[in-house]
Amino acid sequence: MLQYKILVLRYLYIFLFAPFLFSACKKQPEKTQPTLEKITESVYASGIIKSKNQYQVFSTVGGLIQKIVVKEGDLVKKGDALFIVENETSKLNAENAKLSVDFADWNTRGERLNEAKGGIETAKSKMLNDSILLVRQRGLWAQQIGSKVELEQRELAYISSLNSYEATRSRYKDLQKQLEFAAAQSKKLLSISKNIAQDYVVRSQTDGRVYSISKEVGEIVGAQSPVAIIGAADDFVAELQIDENDIVRLKPGQRVLLTLDSYKGQVFEAEVSQIDPIMNERSRTFTIEAVFIKKPPVLYPNLSTEANIVIQTKENALTIPRSYLLGDSVVILENKATRKVETGLKDYQKAEILSGLEANETILKPMK
Repeated sequence: MLQYKILVLRYLYIFLFAPFLFSACKKQPEKTQPTLEKITESVYASGIIKSKNQYQVFSTVGGLIQKIVVKEGDLVKKGDALFIVENETSKLNAENAKLSVDFADWNTRGERLNEAKGGIETAKSKMLNDSILLVRQRGLWAQQIGSKVELEQRELAYISSLNSYEATRSRYKDLQKQLEFAAAQSKKLLSISKNIAQDYVVRSQTDGRVYSISKEVGEIVGAQSPVAIIGAADDFVAELQIDENDIVRLKPGQRVLLTLDSYKGQVFEAEVSQIDPIMNERSRTFTIEAVFIKKPPVLYPNLSTEANIVIQTKENALTIPRSYLLGDSVVILENKATRKVETGLKDYQKAEILSGLEANETILKPMK
């Protein structure tokens, strides 16, 4: 009987005092008042650090790597050899082209032209002889010595020898042009072969540092896969990705505040130096570059970075936390009434109030 009374009293206590307990435990809404302070509107971006003029090295010819001249970390000058690709076929082609040049040179000063020159001299001598005979025959004919037929024969012989002489001269000029063309063509082919042979030596296109080598001796190289990465040794830029919704607000010269995982708690200054004018269709972002004003002491390519690009800064702005806004334009007053406000600059935590709210008014944080 005693246990029954205790149980009844326990339930009676819960029934009578439960509303007060729930009321006491109910969370009160957070409240605040607008604050006069500095606000900076910025655009967020993420990206990586790259060395200036960083580029991927490709071989313009296919083949096997015969030798790697450099190693990762080496400093190189523009034109320095990086890789040597096996080029036996190219060497043979160059040798054949050299033989063609030598043969063409020999022809231009050799027997074929000498033979043609001899033919010209022979034809010229015959033409002069036939000319003398014709003059002599005409003199005889003027004295009524000889026959008309003999005179005509001398005239025909002279005309024939004259034509033969002109023909041998023409053949000589044609042969000379052919040989000169063959010589020039052979020299051009030799030059092309030498240039192709040079392509088998992969060279640096700029002064800088070798940051990566992706091939080994004996591996196949071609125009489709990079063999190395080279960039400036001590000059770095931040390559940032910007959402398409923010790109129209950016322009060169804007201040950039950078943070890097490698330098926890530190902020480095930079400024926008370049905006690529085409959007990446896959990521729907634009790429921009920022050059350091205040540079970290040590940097490496591909370090991750986050940035805030400063769009506008305002001193003594009336601000409230962004979490106190409903739909970016409505606040809840202390009496739980709602009011529309006009907002201005915004960062990730605060929003500027241009009108609709006074500094001494209290607002409530919306309940989630």
